[in-house]
Amino acid sequence: MPSSFYLSAAHKSSGKTIISLGLCAAFKQQSLKVQTFKKGPDYIDPIWLTQASGVPCYNLDFYNMTDDEIIQLYNNQSVNSDLTIIEGNKGLFDGMSVTGGDANADLVKLLNIPVVLVIDSTGITRGVAPLLSGYQAFDKNLDIVGVILNKVASERHESKLIQAIEYYTDIPLLGCVRRSKSLVIDERHLGLIPVNETLQLQTFINKVASIIIDQVDLNVLMNLNCIKFNKQIINTNTIKKKITVAIAKDRAFSFYYQDDLDKFESLGVNIKYFDTLKNHNLPVCDGLFIGGGFPEMQLKALNANQLLLENIKTKIEQGLPTYVECGGLMYLTNSITYNKQTHPMVGVIDANTYMTPKPVGRGYVELTPTDEHCWSNVSKRIYAHEFHYSKLKNINVNTRYAFKVLRGVGIDNKFDGIIKHNLLASYTHLRNVTGNAWVVQFVNFIRKIKKKKS
Repeated sequence: MPSSFYLSAAHKSSGKTIISLGLCAAFKQQSLKVQTFKKGPDYIDPIWLTQASGVPCYNLDFYNMTDDEIIQLYNNQSVNSDLTIIEGNKGLFDGMSVTGGDANADLVKLLNIPVVLVIDSTGITRGVAPLLSGYQAFDKNLDIVGVILNKVASERHESKLIQAIEYYTDIPLLGCVRRSKSLVIDERHLGLIPVNETLQLQTFINKVASIIIDQVDLNVLMNLNCIKFNKQIINTNTIKKKITVAIAKDRAFSFYYQDDLDKFESLGVNIKYFDTLKNHNLPVCDGLFIGGGFPEMQLKALNANQLLLENIKTKIEQGLPTYVECGGLMYLTNSITYNKQTHPMVGVIDANTYMTPKPVGRGYVELTPTDEHCWSNVSKRIYAHEFHYSKLKNINVNTRYAFKVLRGVGIDNKFDGIIKHNLLASYTHLRNVTGNAWVVQFVNFIRKIKKKKS
């Protein structure tokens, strides 16, 4: 049975991701297979965790997954690992509901695993004791097995913190991580900068690992066990005739859920990744998927690749089944304006994208399909999320939409999912779950179009 623990905190920006990265890399150096998970809708942290562990990270989300789905995904992906680490979001008891039910603590109880708290010790000494005691008392059904103090200022600061914890609490201290510029990841408007844009990435991760090895008790963490469930997903979905889906994956587009990609493969889909900055033509394919990312940071390079822009526009206008999300949507519009500079893009969507200094849509969304939706068997209620600092202007008045927005922003606070040719382009990030089997729907749509052409 692999060791498992849930890394949480008292509040966001406590340094959970840095600690997680260091732990993953440190255990990987011991030739251990580390399976990571991230709570909630997040693309960037999982990219970092995947890089540090060498194993794809998966998201666990109460909003769009059932309890059974969470248990199954967790169990199926961690069963062959030596160590399982779940990184929480925000604080241990933070969630949408004031009465709980969707917080990190609820995920901990659902999976029945121990908690390790990462405490940002900035500006605190003796006060760490009532903080920890309060977290223990708030929900006694949780097993808080240890604390890692982060951003410790000095040896004197560390001594005061240790004395307070040992005198007033019975929570084991697992490590004291000193404040260091070596442990800082630059941030951007959506959070941590994606791993595939960071120079000398592995050098940075290795440096973090060396600090964690020196300042955290890895042996204790390796011996934290939890109950495993015997629920496994048995996939019976197969497609006899293979289809090929081209997926953009590069410095501009990198936001994909690993279980969505797994679902494509389980359906017999051949995935061909391509680089929007380097490749001049799409791979030979039956369908196209472009996820989210930061295209605004690569505008010159994207615009310079005119051959690909023209190729994508031609293929879509010729009827290539295409699905794009957020950054992919921006890429397909007439232009993107950022920092007072405008660069023409694919131009298949008759609208212009403008970057904004503040978030336009950020958080969970609820959608219902319109009669214009081109896929079959679409769920009547879709629970997903959006994160965009951009909006569309000069939208063609004849634009058709696939979704009505019940919660969230989408394209214009009313609708999302532009429909054109065989294209569906949305600000919403979908997740293939029981309540929204979008990958299955898209693949079936591709098969339908391919059959018509044959």
